[in-house]
Amino acid sequence: MKKPPRHQQISSELLSEILAGKHDHSNRLPSEAQLVKRFKVSRPTIARALLDLKTKGVLERRAGSGTYLRKDRDASLSVRQLGLIVPGLGRIEIFDVICGELASLARVNDLGMHWGGSTRPSTDKSMSIEEAEELCARYIETGVSGVFFAPFEHTTENEAANRRITERLSHAGIPVVLIDRDISDFPQRSSFDLVGIDNFAGGYLLADHLIKLGSKRLAFVTRPFSATTVDARKAGASAAMHNQGITVPRDFLHAGDPGDVKFVRKLTAGRQYDAVICTNDHTAAQLLQTLTRLDIKVPSNLRVVGFDDVRFATLLSVPLTTIQQPCRDIAVTAFNAMRERIANPTLPARSLLLTPHLIVRESCGAYLAR
Repeated sequence: MKKPPRHQQISSELLSEILAGKHDHSNRLPSEAQLVKRFKVSRPTIARALLDLKTKGVLERRAGSGTYLRKDRDASLSVRQLGLIVPGLGRIEIFDVICGELASLARVNDLGMHWGGSTRPSTDKSMSIEEAEELCARYIETGVSGVFFAPFEHTTENEAANRRITERLSHAGIPVVLIDRDISDFPQRSSFDLVGIDNFAGGYLLADHLIKLGSKRLAFVTRPFSATTVDARKAGASAAMHNQGITVPRDFLHAGDPGDVKFVRKLTAGRQYDAVICTNDHTAAQLLQTLTRLDIKVPSNLRVVGFDDVRFATLLSVPLTTIQQPCRDIAVTAFNAMRERIANPTLPARSLLLTPHLIVRESCGAYLAR
């Protein structure tokens, strides 16, 4: 991935120092000669970087005197904006909570938050790749201070779009903090900060819990083309099985529609499994409905667990055992990561993964009479 132009890197670093109050004591920036020596670049590169900041209303040049912070710069900085590119917003519950909390944190810290074309998200339909790229272009044009991005789930087309969006923002000198998932396949990592739950640990917790309840034959159910987080959850579940001396079967992963009777009938044929780990609560809820149609009782015939702990998890016909997503903590961590990234663009890419918590309810069979 190409780095942004050097002048953008320099202007971004100087702006971060200004925001941190480093130059407030004199209101005067180092001379161009000093900046040339510090950054080891040419004078035209420094001049271009200072021009970027002057255009943003942060600096003013005084002939024969030097470069100074504008006295009214706070008015320019006070309207700094952060942006969201979250395709699942309005459709996936955890993103609604995370983004709502991010917006609240922005307000408290005198920042604006762009949801897209307005200050509120649309819940009519999922964001398309074209809409996300238009939004990316708009953010670059308006010069937002940073963008929170929850990448599209993986197909070949989506993966390419994720990379185009992050590269364009990066080349424009706009910090990116990824929410929930990376743009790279697990276990690889991209060069962007990532904030989410420890999905490997979450998958491990679910499988370990089921095994301790007596399950020996586990399956992992997901939809086709799911996010990279699914691979981490599957890997965690496989590790728990291995550590408990249980062989992970070749057909451990089942990708299909949990609402499709044919798919579920094949999954449950011959009672080859005694427990199913679903990639998320929505998948688990649909699986429960289909199992009911097939007269397969949960948890007495088959144990089922999910992931996310969404609101309806307690309202299902069999309340769902799941992993809780700490959405508000994810938002706080992501917001702090963005502030740190803006203040110091040279920080190495970080993976800030929060600890998952197992929520035990009836679907796992923990309360079955023994």
